[in-house]
Amino acid sequence: MNLYTAIQAALPATLDEPAILTEAGEAYTWRDLDRATAMIANLLDSLDLPPVGRGAQRRPPVVAAHIDKSVEGLMLYMATLRAGAVFLPLNPAYKAAELDYFVQDARPAVLVCRSDDLDWVAPLAAHRGVAHLFTLNTDRSGSLLVHAAQQPDVHAVKPRKASDLAAILYTSGTTGRSKGAMLSHGNLLSNARTLLRHWDWRSDDCLVHALPTFHIHGLFVACHCALLSATPMRWLSRFDPAQVLAHLTDLRAPRATVFMGVPTMYGRLLAHEGLTAHAVSGMRLFVSGSAPLLASAHEAFEHRTGHTILERYGMSETGMLCSNPCRPADGPRQPGSVGPALPGVGVRVIDDAGRPCGTDTPGHVQVQGPNVFSGYLGMPDKTAESFTADGWFITGDVGFIDAAGYLHLVGRAKDLIITGGFNVYPAEVEGHVDKLPGVIESAVVGVPHPDFGEGVVAVVVTTDGRPLDEARLIDALKGQIASFKVPKRIFFVDDLPRNAMGKVQKNLLRQHHQHAFSEHTLPEHTA
Repeated sequence: MNLYTAIQAALPATLDEPAILTEAGEAYTWRDLDRATAMIANLLDSLDLPPVGRGAQRRPPVVAAHIDKSVEGLMLYMATLRAGAVFLPLNPAYKAAELDYFVQDARPAVLVCRSDDLDWVAPLAAHRGVAHLFTLNTDRSGSLLVHAAQQPDVHAVKPRKASDLAAILYTSGTTGRSKGAMLSHGNLLSNARTLLRHWDWRSDDCLVHALPTFHIHGLFVACHCALLSATPMRWLSRFDPAQVLAHLTDLRAPRATVFMGVPTMYGRLLAHEGLTAHAVSGMRLFVSGSAPLLASAHEAFEHRTGHTILERYGMSETGMLCSNPCRPADGPRQPGSVGPALPGVGVRVIDDAGRPCGTDTPGHVQVQGPNVFSGYLGMPDKTAESFTADGWFITGDVGFIDAAGYLHLVGRAKDLIITGGFNVYPAEVEGHVDKLPGVIESAVVGVPHPDFGEGVVAVVVTTDGRPLDEARLIDALKGQIASFKVPKRIFFVDDLPRNAMGKVQKNLLRQHHQHAFSEHTLPEHTA
């Protein structure tokens, strides 16, 4: 059940076919990937890495990667699977204090970093007892490749059970300590195979890969689909709309057919004049995830290109859970919905008392399935809190299921605003704010209020970058939604703060506007 065994079984009969093409014109064949991952896996084997923990807590050694996106970085991940170790991808933007936390918590036996970071990573690794430190850079240099080049290019994949740990992904940690989600070979393989079937992955597909590879979207969803179907990737080291469009319009084989992105990427593509129906005529599928896609962006993309973006829903702890249909015969792709549950995945919505919610009634989203993780690394209490007595994972999301079985997310439970005893779901209010003239997008949060406990605040990005009339916008909303849902204050910004995957960081907005209802800041219309 080693995930790499499945990847190896999917390799094409002709290994000299292209597997990855980069924006720099470099070409890697399937033989290149297999040989290079074998050499890196043999290097890891030669280190004789000991397991971590004892007894029931015993787990394979961890290989941590704090590196920029590169094909060689993907090879390191694949080699770690081959060697039966556990892969820990880390955002290369993390600084010393952040990296120190992850190294201390996961206790990797191997840490791979950029050469430019070696001066501060080396003492950190030594202090935390990391046994082996290597470097890897985007120009194919670094000690990892130097040592791997001395190893044989044939490797016997280490057997693993479906339940054996394959990767650790740390959650964003916007509240409290960041948690390490433990994902098994079975979790990852079952989810990838489900996506291949549900998204009709074909032998002649080609993925344009512009996502980062330290996150579930870019490393697991995108790469696994390509690797397990032996379809090539056009590889971009970072997202650039002009580069993406160049690959989408390139008629040379392998021709691009699939693109996966986050809403920010689609917004930037829409801002590029090169995005036309003719430019993407060879494309089969556009997928969006990691954050909600604005309905206006969904509609604008369809108008410009003729393609309807497929939205899906997943988490670091679970992989993909829901997806809008790929085939027209299975139903429409609904803007604002993440679609029905994927085959084999259970999704339910529960009220505060633990009872199932009715159709169109918001509640707590809970899930189960072979894709759901086993727990958080070193946090048994947090793991226990995250599962119900009957084994369903509590996602922390709030949503409802409509009559067609489509899930609609209305926010995170921690983002729920309780004002004057009434519940306000930010996504509902944002949907109305975003439709107001002059508004591009908004984020709605709750901040302390002397009378209501929490006051509703909207933070708005405008079309021309200039503030609109706050009182007039509030009056317009009063005619559309209940008064307790109407923002008492509206603030205007150039951009909303987002993390690396495009999710709005509402914790930062709450912190910034926590004094919005102090007596000396209250305008007349909030009285």
